[in-house]
Amino acid sequence: MVRKGYATAFVLNAVAVLGLGCATRASLHVPAVQSGYAPVNGLKMYYEVYGRANGKTPPLVLLHGGGSTIQTSFGKVLTALAKTRQVIAFEQQGHGHTADIVDRPFTFEQSADDAAGLLRHLDIGKADFFGYSNGGHIALQMAISHPGLVRKLVVESAMFHRDGSDPGFWESFDHAKMDDMPTELREAYLGVAPHPEDLPTFFAKSVQRMLKFKGWTPEEIRSINAPTLVMIGDRDIVRPEHAVLMFRLLPNAQLAVLPGTDHMTIVNRSDWLVSMVGTVLDSPMPPARSSGKEKR
Repeated sequence: MVRKGYATAFVLNAVAVLGLGCATRASLHVPAVQSGYAPVNGLKMYYEVYGRANGKTPPLVLLHGGGSTIQTSFGKVLTALAKTRQVIAFEQQGHGHTADIVDRPFTFEQSADDAAGLLRHLDIGKADFFGYSNGGHIALQMAISHPGLVRKLVVESAMFHRDGSDPGFWESFDHAKMDDMPTELREAYLGVAPHPEDLPTFFAKSVQRMLKFKGWTPEEIRSINAPTLVMIGDRDIVRPEHAVLMFRLLPNAQLAVLPGTDHMTIVNRSDWLVSMVGTVLDSPMPPARSSGKEKR
């Protein structure tokens, strides 16, 4: 059974079938200061840079949700975030403007390696990361696989284990069909993909990534020393109890549960998101904590 408050249609039609994507209307696209394609691990990875480096804080890297693009995940907040810091956004393998690699599946490990490769290409030694949904999973993997590149994390609407969502969520992937793909995500893909005919493969790979999702152990989460904001909606696909557990496992974490908010609408809470994310990223680095104990 899907947890009370989640309609079956919501799970099947809106988010689950595309690996925690987001179907929301983006704000007007503001031109990037810089955009282009970077040679990264066999990809021609599309990226955009907004704002200017200020010398005080490292760039903020945006990690979009599964099946999404920069704009569908961050269109409502990108401009505001770039007012006070440099913001770098890129589109993952097979997503948006970035062409797929035919024989390479979508994995969080590979996406984290790709993000690290882009930072090397841009000659950036350390950054903050804001990941939404599957982008939050990539953010966690970044902190585990590439801790030297990570200063702070914002993990929005993501889980570290399959227990983070209800069984009905995972069961929905067993019967996912192309018709279940949210219209907005389909249109976003077809509008910018270099090979729009690859849509069925893109859909299948997105589903497979979630079918094979194993997550991370509590020990791996404890190993993340980067200050982290864990953020979900109170009606999110991620259970509040799971978000609290992740908050307690992380050595340096804050927790935000947005009221009246589900997995789709959280990206529209622009005033809350910009305020909370900015406050966390601008605050002084906390003293180092031991990663061997949970917070009480």
